[in-house]
Amino acid sequence: MEKIVVKGGQRLTGRVKVEGAKNAVLPIQAAAILASSGNIKLSNVPILSDVTTMNQLLRFLNIKVDFDENKHILTINAADPVSSEAPLEYVSRMRASMVVLGPLLARTGHAQIALPGGCAIGSRPIDLHLKGLRQLGAVIEQHDGYVEARAEHLIGDHIYLDFPSVGATQNLMMAATLAQGITTIENAASEPEIVDLANMLNKMGARVHGAGTDVIRIQGVNFLHGCEHTVMADRIEAGTFMIAAAITNGDVVVEGAVAKHNTSLIAKLEEMGVTVINQEDGIRVLGTSVLIPTNIKTLPYPGFPTDLQPQMSVLQLLANGTSTLDETIFENRFMHLEELRRMNADFQINGPVAVLNGPTRFSGAEVAASDLRAGAALVLAGLAADGITQVRNLKYIDRGYYHLHQKLQQLGAKIDRIDVEDKFKLAVKPSKNKTNQD
Repeated sequence: MEKIVVKGGQRLTGRVKVEGAKNAVLPIQAAAILASSGNIKLSNVPILSDVTTMNQLLRFLNIKVDFDENKHILTINAADPVSSEAPLEYVSRMRASMVVLGPLLARTGHAQIALPGGCAIGSRPIDLHLKGLRQLGAVIEQHDGYVEARAEHLIGDHIYLDFPSVGATQNLMMAATLAQGITTIENAASEPEIVDLANMLNKMGARVHGAGTDVIRIQGVNFLHGCEHTVMADRIEAGTFMIAAAITNGDVVVEGAVAKHNTSLIAKLEEMGVTVINQEDGIRVLGTSVLIPTNIKTLPYPGFPTDLQPQMSVLQLLANGTSTLDETIFENRFMHLEELRRMNADFQINGPVAVLNGPTRFSGAEVAASDLRAGAALVLAGLAADGITQVRNLKYIDRGYYHLHQKLQQLGAKIDRIDVEDKFKLAVKPSKNKTNQD
């Protein structure tokens, strides 16, 4: 077992580059199933355990996959006949694997997908996926832990989503590319990752219009082909480093970060007294010695992203007063706060609202990640804590962050990743920088 070990008190300074977006590349990998000819060549692909899992699933489906990790280039060829079953072995590791349902159904007329796993942050039902596919003409059954869908031909229809689900929007958008006629998805998710997927589908020969708005129209085509595409920058990784800079009263340039993808985060950072500068090469964040409390409510894009809620809660706990955090997307996303309580956090939870009392003087402790973003939040808290913080369950962090500890090291953090047998070792470069928490 490995741990990330952090000795707090260092001010982060310098430059850090963000990877390609985890939440964009996974549905893009799934979209490759639709290409019955040619290669899909993806650039700026992040080296993450979820990407590896999706590659393994594609190979199981009889799809050729080659990942050049040195160049971050992923080549996928689905020209051969494709299998239609995604077994539990892969799907249980990653909820995002459910996005192969729409492409498999559209390509083969049949899909059998094990019910998904992933992070334990809520039930996240797939009802909207199934309801939409039924409207396109699929016959769907659930049995033995699987969802099975069949359709000789998908037929375009008008679909209204009761909630702007990102996964449902992606699944239905991909399925509709090979459906007969026009499909309209109303109340669709409008995240930048939806736009990135639509851009690649259109390069493959699809006719997708309106991505990035709440109404998407897809004119079905007979077949799709290979293309080249560069995966967008990861706005959640970018946001994590922006928050880390604020937590340590630092001065960090997040290279490749796109301001318009994180406008809600930028607004809240500025409310708290943090300076955010949009530059040609990314976003520069300069911290402040006195953080002003702020209230946050997670919402679908362009609202504040739930995937930055745990990290932002650490900054709120450092503010000089009381802040509130209202989680409207997932019902079980405050588990990290109980771990932060071990680090001296003071808060109360009232249903979906957490009341966070600051300023907190975090103290180092051994804590465990319960999901991907919770793990990142615990590492960030360690940056501000007195003493040493040890973070366990790194498998979650590896799902969404590439070399997180190394990137923080380069910014001046005293941080390392160690085997549990070496738990008393902290091999880090010395730093003269200090945070506002000293």
